[in-house]
Amino acid sequence: MPYALRLPLIAALGCLLCVPAIPQQQEPNTRIQVQVNEVIVPVTVTDDKGRFVSNLQAQDFRILDEGKPQRIQFFSHTEKQPIVVGFLVDMSNNTRIHWKRYQESVMELVWNLLPGDKRYSGYLISYANDAELLANTTTDSDKVVDKIRRMKPAGGAALFDAIYMACTKRELVKGEPYEPRRVIIVVGDGHDNASKKTLEEVIEIAQRNLVTIYAMSTMAYGFDNADRGVLERLAEETGGHVEYPLNTIFKDTATGTYFCNPSDEGCYAYKVGTGGYEAAISGSIIKAVGAVSGDITTQYVLRYTPDYDPDDKPRQFRRIKVEVNLPGVIVRARRGYYPNALPGAAGAQ
Repeated sequence: MPYALRLPLIAALGCLLCVPAIPQQQEPNTRIQVQVNEVIVPVTVTDDKGRFVSNLQAQDFRILDEGKPQRIQFFSHTEKQPIVVGFLVDMSNNTRIHWKRYQESVMELVWNLLPGDKRYSGYLISYANDAELLANTTTDSDKVVDKIRRMKPAGGAALFDAIYMACTKRELVKGEPYEPRRVIIVVGDGHDNASKKTLEEVIEIAQRNLVTIYAMSTMAYGFDNADRGVLERLAEETGGHVEYPLNTIFKDTATGTYFCNPSDEGCYAYKVGTGGYEAAISGSIIKAVGAVSGDITTQYVLRYTPDYDPDDKPRQFRRIKVEVNLPGVIVRARRGYYPNALPGAAGAQ
């Protein structure tokens, strides 16, 4: 090849070999670096019929910390928010009657909330006479479901110890409690007769660890449940809520709300043991699973660095209130937090 022709070819090859290729456009890094004293506040907003209000912006929210307005530094409302969720399942004798149905519902919760994406992790704790970590923190839903399939109710109920274990004894995910945020789902009736910890202790450690607690009650309507307030308080103090899937199935129809089927078992909307009865129970539990999953995945997430006196006592509980600039809505959020985490707790810095 003539020298004059070789020069352009050599130059072209030089460009191909020496000049770096133009990099492909990459998605920006969405992981946010946070300060250790930053407070995360997941918020659920519904109308008076319980339907989620999902079109709000950051400017629609106002956070008060001990009555003082705070500047919202982070706002997110996406269904793909990273979470680490603890499934705490009551294995006491109280769950025997409907255990098979609830067993399936817990597995459905696991499959819904652990879809195989590394952003979503979970763990399983059973509680009867003692709390036991059956599956440590994992992104593999099959590992959790496999343990659930083997569970059998027996014994007492150590609910409070199970919550304490969830906050102290399981493997952490890098970035907690901000990305991923922390959620606990209790499947039980709220009864506790075997714990070493108290209700006040576990509420405090949940608040210190910025955990949101949900519950799916296993108690049916018409049965005496002195512990209903326990589940309600755990949820209200941390920003979650309680589902009661069996309430309407066993509802006494003396009020006239449902057509009455008199029987030896009572006057219920459905005849016990019939196909309609079984279908109604299954449908109600499935609806409750969807409600819990939907709440977790549709929350607004706000973060702020509190503006408060650094000389305040370390154990002082600080109350917060979230307001929304919209009439007629119901706002659920944690009631407060402790500025410093407990030593040894999952959220301790």
